[in-house]
Amino acid sequence: MKASRITAFGLVAGAALWIASGHFLPHESAESRAAIRTGEGEAKKLFRVAVSETYVVPHSRKLVLSGRTEADKRVVINSRANGEVKEVRVKRGSVVKAGDIIAVLSDEAREAQVVQAQSLVTQRRTELEAKRGLLASGAIPRLEGVNLEAQLRIAEANLALALAERERGIVRAPWSGVIVDLAVEVGQASFSFSGRDIASLLAFDPMLAVVEVSERKLAGTKVGQHAAVRLVTGETVSGRIRFVSKTASATTRTYRVEVELPNVDGAIPDGITAEVSIPLAQVAATRVPRSALTYSSAGELGVRNVNDDNVVGFSPVSVLEDEQTYMWVSGLVDRTRVIVQGQDFVREGQKVDAVPAVELTATAR
Repeated sequence: MKASRITAFGLVAGAALWIASGHFLPHESAESRAAIRTGEGEAKKLFRVAVSETYVVPHSRKLVLSGRTEADKRVVINSRANGEVKEVRVKRGSVVKAGDIIAVLSDEAREAQVVQAQSLVTQRRTELEAKRGLLASGAIPRLEGVNLEAQLRIAEANLALALAERERGIVRAPWSGVIVDLAVEVGQASFSFSGRDIASLLAFDPMLAVVEVSERKLAGTKVGQHAAVRLVTGETVSGRIRFVSKTASATTRTYRVEVELPNVDGAIPDGITAEVSIPLAQVAATRVPRSALTYSSAGELGVRNVNDDNVVGFSPVSVLEDEQTYMWVSGLVDRTRVIVQGQDFVREGQKVDAVPAVELTATAR
């Protein structure tokens, strides 16, 4: 009994000491514990994002369009007379000048017609000269003189026709260029040869770079503007806009634009892919990383930014130019702190922990 009493007394004394400690020993109040929990909760809610300060600078925009090269002039040369092909003086790839002979057709009595017409002209002229004295003296009627002059003019006209017919038997280049195709061989003949294709001729100097411009961007494209053309071969050539169509294509609603390129050596071929870059007027723009662009909850394209209190906001932008890694945009004010990392994990009105990112540099271009 004595041992059990001692144990009970010890338990009562221990309980009394524990209760007394709550009154005499220092401890945290309920308010302080709640404040600590609140501070920890707020610290956990702040999401860290990387921001960079951007600048508005003058920027020369470029209108970049994909197109193709096209020969300045292209023609299929036809024969204008009947006959057999007696001679072909060119081959595919031959460079010719205006007036050079491409092919010669058989005579088909054209030379004989010229000789006959020349003889008749000589006869009529001699008759007229022989009777001028008689006409002057009045020995023969004046009407006969008029008749002789008319016969001479008819003979001269027939000679001109014969010479023109003889010239049709010689096929010549209408202008300087390159023969890209031959449709006949020596020995080919036909009694209805007139109008038959002989050769295809292209003019490679100048060469054209042809693109199609949408109606929204047509206002910034003017005749005489400089343009840089990058060929699929890697070569870059400078030229000028020589033609801007005033009529849109019925199917694409785009306008044809031609850039004239010097091509004296014929190095630029016809029909290859070309990228045409046309400089436009300078505008105020901001250069931001491509990855910074995002969409708002309303589906609007823009960037998320933070103010001086590190509260997230959203600024809609319009894309002016795409540089693959960076984008030139309008719609931002100078020195906007744009979120460049973590922008897709925060929303407008949210307070964040904004830390500096690598400083963006924007230079006038």
